[in-house]
Parts: sequence; C-alpha cells; structure tokens
Amino acid sequence: MSDTPTGFDLHTQEPLPEKPTGDLEDQVLDALRTVYDPEIPVNIVELGLIYDLRVLEDRRVFIDMTLTAPNCPVAEEIPVQVADKVRSVEGVADATVNLVWSPPWTQDRMSDEAKLQLNMF
Repeated sequence: MSDTPTGFDLHTQEPLPEKPTGDLEDQVLDALRTVYDPEIPVNIVELGLIYDLRVLEDRRVFIDMTLTAPNCPVAEEIPVQVADKVRSVEGVADATVNLVWSPPWTQDRMSDEAKLQLNMF
C-alpha cells in the first residue's frame, strides 16, 4: 500500500486537478436552479427549459435553453441572467447560452416536482 494520498500525482506529489465536468456540472445546475421564469414560480431547471449543458475540460460551459413561449417578454433577459449565474460559479471559465426554439417547450418537459408546485397532478 502506498503512502501517497489519493488525489496526488505519484511522481510530483502535487494534487491532481479536479475533474472539471462532474462536480462543476452539478454546481452549474445548482446555480441554474436559482433562476426563475418571472411568470411561473418554478426554476428553469425544473421547468425543463435547459435542453443541453456541456462543461468542457477547459471549464467553459455551453447551454442550450428555451423559454416557455417565443413571445416571452423576458426573452432577452433570461439568457443573460443564466450566463451571469453560470459565470459566478467558482471554477467556470466562461459561459455561452444559446436560445433555441426546437423542439418547442411543452409542459411534458417539466419535472414532477415542478408539476407538484403548480398543482398539476
């Protein structure tokens, strides 16, 4: 058994870099759970507005998201708010948010938790 602690390079004895995609993705999702659609009292993750979340090895984050309707009055504000929240996560190098409309959002994308919050069961 080695005396070298787990998480250290055996040759240099330096700490290994953290895996950027796993824990960082969870932290980004936690940050996104603090962003709410102003017309619906449920966060954008539980609403199913996040279609894709990618964390690259260089810690840049790319998000494809939609809104509940194309004519949403905050269509320009929410993606900016999302990018700002993601950039505020420690370890994120940058964030790019792409607003997409295909496939269109439907209530089927909502989590069970969101449906419970909105009394849809």
